Amino acid sequence: MAGLSRLATRPLLLVAVLGSGLGLSACGTTSAVSQARTACTYVGRALREYRQSQQSPPASGTRSALASRALATLLEATPYAAAATSADGGWNPLMTTINEAERVPLRYLVASLTSLCAIANSSNPYL
Repeated sequence: MAGLSRLATRPLLLVAVLGSGLGLSACGTTSAVSQARTACTYVGRALREYRQSQQSPPASGTRSALASRALATLLEATPYAAAATSADGGWNPLMTTINEAERVPLRYLVASLTSLCAIANSSNPYL
């Protein structure tokens, strides 16, 4: 009899362990999405500043100042994107794209950043 009761508790134990794992992973995913959305707040600000810089007259110092501010604002998103990636590796493209802004002109990253943040801010924010 004791053997039967031990066998009956194993499936319950397995269900409890799996349920706990799923519950904890959901917390990480929620945290990751929150961090990604915070990063995207900075990204959105940076992209607005970048667009303003492109509308300024080319010879004015305003264009350069706005472009520099756009890059600085974008880089402020880095710790939030890193936290999102730490909680859920699926957000690595967001962090990597933000970090590339130090090496790649922003004009080449606009489409990727826009798409990644559209995903983060969607009702189904999973990469």
